[in-house]
Amino acid sequence: MNISAPFIRRPIGTSLLTAAIVLAGIVAYFQLPVAPLPQVDLPTIVVDAQLPGASPAIVASSVAAPLERQFGHISGLKEMTSSSGLGSTSVVLEFNLDRNIDGAARDVQAAINAARANLPANLPHNPSWWKVNPASAPIVIIALTSGIFGRGQMYDAADSIIQQRLLQIEGVGQVNIGGGALHSVRVDVNPTLLNSFGLSLEDVRALLAAQNANLAKGQMVNSYQTVDIVDNDQLFNAADYKPLIVTYTNGAAVRLSDIAHVQDSIQNTRVAGYVNGRESILIIIFPTPEANIIQTVDRINATLPFLKASLPARMNMTVMLDRSTTIRSSVNVVEGTLGIAIVLVILVVFIFLRNPRTILIPA
Repeated sequence: MNISAPFIRRPIGTSLLTAAIVLAGIVAYFQLPVAPLPQVDLPTIVVDAQLPGASPAIVASSVAAPLERQFGHISGLKEMTSSSGLGSTSVVLEFNLDRNIDGAARDVQAAINAARANLPANLPHNPSWWKVNPASAPIVIIALTSGIFGRGQMYDAADSIIQQRLLQIEGVGQVNIGGGALHSVRVDVNPTLLNSFGLSLEDVRALLAAQNANLAKGQMVNSYQTVDIVDNDQLFNAADYKPLIVTYTNGAAVRLSDIAHVQDSIQNTRVAGYVNGRESILIIIFPTPEANIIQTVDRINATLPFLKASLPARMNMTVMLDRSTTIRSSVNVVEGTLGIAIVLVILVVFIFLRNPRTILIPA
């Protein structure tokens, strides 16, 4: 039996089937994902922990070691490596290929919770983790620059305004902020002066902790009413710290500014970002694995005017990297090639057959 016979005897059914295939192809074409690399979901998780001011040896022994002991109990763990630096540590967990990444993530979170009792009490926050996708690369990098605002103020704007809004955009998986840190007041104590007044660094630390507390103050009550005492003891600027009294000597007050250099700065002075020689904060945007890069970038570009309007005046926002540019060029080349192929097929059939009905079939 000739396989073509049923289609030849039923031209109407064949035409409808052809139209259905064409329609399905058109719909599928517009649903194709667009990405520079294929989606890869390897079972790898990175855990990051911060202990500001600690040496690499202290971080490795007091932070990395307790985490590694708990991670070693996780089933399916293939390899575990860690690296510790000044004030931070990073632990990379690689699991077997048959290990479900979501299940491994739950086990990692449980291990972090179990290790929390053995971690330093002054750890600013719990260790964080994220899944690693080798295909993930930044699709957009935005730079904040300003002639009047410092790095700490720009970082605060990026963290509190821009990052939150970008994470709400469909297709955006992660937003990292680099080139700076949050605003902080740095107290550089002169050890010679400190010793001359019979003080230690612990005395200064206790003073700063006691003078910078945001706690309930209490209430004033009588038979008729209750009045809350509302006050905020938190200090935010170097000028507020300088007058603090550390001790008294011969009836005279010794203030913090007498024994230390107090200045407005950022939490981590060892990070910096520059754009064309100017201080800047970089906002690095990563996509979700299944995201269409072009559509995601279009959504980001549509949101940028609203973000600029939310920023303080004289704080500029510039797009430094847009990976969709090369992807759009590649897609245009593919579309052009498909169009040329279609035209060539139709022309070849027309030249040899010269039958409009026959030309319609390959078209």
